[in-house]
Amino acid sequence: MGKAIIVGIAVVLVIYAFFDAIATPRQQVKILPKPAWLVVIVLVPVLGALAWIFAGTKRLRPGPGRRPLPPRGPDDDPDYLRGI
Repeated sequence: MGKAIIVGIAVVLVIYAFFDAIATPRQQVKILPKPAWLVVIVLVPVLGALAWIFAGTKRLRPGPGRRPLPPRGPDDDPDYLRGI
C-alpha cells in the first residue's frame, strides 16, 4: 500500500510538471529550451519534474515596480464602485 502511494505521488508530480512546462510562456523558461525540458521531464520522471519546478521557470513574485494585484471582489474594484 505504501509503495502505491509513493508511485501515485510521483505520477501526479510528473503530470503536473509536464503540463506546467507546456503552459509556461517561452519567455519564463530558464536554463534549457522548452522542448528540452519536456524531454527531461519524460525521460527522467521524478528528478526531471523536480528540476523543472525548482529551476526551470522564472516565477513572478510581487515586488517593487510590478503591477498591483487586481481587485479581489466587486467592492474592491473602483470601476465597479463608480457605476453604482
